[in-house]
Amino acid sequence: MADPMRIRAQEKDGKVLVRALMRHEMESGQRKDSSGQVIPAWWIQDVTASLNGKEVFSCEWGPAISKNPFLQFTIKEGKKGDTVSITWTDSKGDTRTDEATVS
Repeated sequence: MADPMRIRAQEKDGKVLVRALMRHEMESGQRKDSSGQVIPAWWIQDVTASLNGKEVFSCEWGPAISKNPFLQFTIKEGKKGDTVSITWTDSKGDTRTDEATVS
């Protein structure tokens, strides 16, 4: 299982700014290790975000995203105390979900 995401969600003027740092190796499948063997591709494919259980954001990623990707987006409606959760699924089928409370 991957390390937890670092998620920060802050409300200002009725909008919630969400920032997330996801820990993942994000291998493209084009690099080689020290013995010359190709490192197998392995990256985050799908990301979804929810506010209090309602999906508010989703995207699909490819192998060109950097290691430990940073994601930032704004939710138009939200208030302090709401729960933001982010889920990703990678190309090996592993999944991770973490959440934060809006401050």
